[in-house]
Amino acid sequence: MSETKIAPAPERTAVAEGPAGTRGTTIAVVLCIVTILLAVLDSNIVSSATVPIVRDLDPVHGVDRIPWLITAYQLAATAALPLYGKLCDSLGAKKIFIGAFATFLAGSALCGMAQSMGELIAARAFQGIGGGGLMSVTMVVLRQLGAGGPKGGDSPGDGGDAKAKGGDKKGSIGGISAGAGMALGPWLGGALSDHAGWRWIFYVNLPVGIAVLIAAAVVVKLPAHTTRHRIDFLGAGLAAAFSTALLLVTEWGGEDYAWTSPTIVGLAAAAAVALGLFLWRQATAAEPILPLSLFGIRTMRYGFAIQGLVGVAMMGSIVYVMIYLQVVRGIAATSAGLFLVPMAVGMTVVGLLSGRLVAAGWSQKTFVVSGTVSASAALALLTTLDTDTGLWTLRGAMLLMGVGFGQLIGQLIELVQNTAPTSQLGVATTGVRFFQTLGTALGASLFGAVLSRVYAAKGPAGSTSDIARLTGTARAHALDAFVSSADVVFACATGTMVLALILATRLPGTRTRA
Repeated sequence: MSETKIAPAPERTAVAEGPAGTRGTTIAVVLCIVTILLAVLDSNIVSSATVPIVRDLDPVHGVDRIPWLITAYQLAATAALPLYGKLCDSLGAKKIFIGAFATFLAGSALCGMAQSMGELIAARAFQGIGGGGLMSVTMVVLRQLGAGGPKGGDSPGDGGDAKAKGGDKKGSIGGISAGAGMALGPWLGGALSDHAGWRWIFYVNLPVGIAVLIAAAVVVKLPAHTTRHRIDFLGAGLAAAFSTALLLVTEWGGEDYAWTSPTIVGLAAAAAVALGLFLWRQATAAEPILPLSLFGIRTMRYGFAIQGLVGVAMMGSIVYVMIYLQVVRGIAATSAGLFLVPMAVGMTVVGLLSGRLVAAGWSQKTFVVSGTVSASAALALLTTLDTDTGLWTLRGAMLLMGVGFGQLIGQLIELVQNTAPTSQLGVATTGVRFFQTLGTALGASLFGAVLSRVYAAKGPAGSTSDIARLTGTARAHALDAFVSSADVVFACATGTMVLALILATRLPGTRTRA
């Protein structure tokens, strides 16, 4: 298959702020890791603190607003992602990093001071605007810190050597930090809300964040852009409209509204129209927010697709393991979160190891393929769960899951960054995050629908939320039906990862030179 040629990007000039030095670079990398942890922790830390929040702010009607409380952050973060990528390429990663961080901290303060559910939801959305930029822009900062300068040339190679010059280890660390934050967020949220009060899940960001922000302004040294580019705000708005409508469909469909209801049908139609207009805009804009030419590069095309599938599978593994532990095994939410620790350990250890090996010249494709194999095996193991499965078996499956995802998260980002033209590093990086986020949303919708339908066919009358009120034989029947339904969900997630494995084998065997 012939590859699409990349049209030359507009000329830009970059001047170095000054050498950071080895010590300065190390400090900057640590700051980036802390930033990623804060951003990812706050994306899911609220999930285990909803009960005390509702009890404090709105004990009568607060439960009905919990879905908005949980999704407001993710909706705002996803909608802002494409714009962050272009701003990063146009104005420089450091300026956008500082702006996103300041927005995130302001949102955290507003969340902690909220006096009603409405105020808290609005503050979470504002916080999400900053949080969405932190994750993606920080990965660009890590890349530029590790590369020690621009990549050789502005054209991507689709199968040769990618000149990362050490960016692989730092990029892998960033990806693994994100995975660890994802795994530990619910546990930390529960611990803080139980022992310090729910407001501290937001206030804890302030002293840490202010210190990071000040240190980043002084220590982080990146190329400063002196030529500005046109920003496709219309394209960014269309991308935000599409992602928001799609995420609302996946969040509301089959739960708050029937799939055939006017609300869901209307949102789905709006998402389709927004997507069509977005693609038209990207094909015609002088400087598109997500250049379609990127999809003409095989590594980029498969990298985006695999990352989306990883998002789907991670949703199936983390969320439904937590539900299984709480519903079937009767484990409290905070204690259930500890079962994610083996996953976080696996992600961290194998992520660091694979990053070092790739920096030493190993093929990134090797780890992407190995990661999809490991994750597929872990998900297949989860399909064997029963009402009395040994908990150490479950911990082993989560450790294997971490080994798989630990190889994938960092290396997929690096593959895309290695392949992207230097002038489009920001949009390529945010593109990876964008597809992962959409995959996560679609996975939540798909797996939720599968669980509900299978349970309705096998279980007693009523929904899964009625299980807690059942006793005796009826409860045993319901639990058996729930486990069978969860096993089907894990089977769907396994199939998703097998598809990702097939795509991974199609990647070119890129290597990096230290």
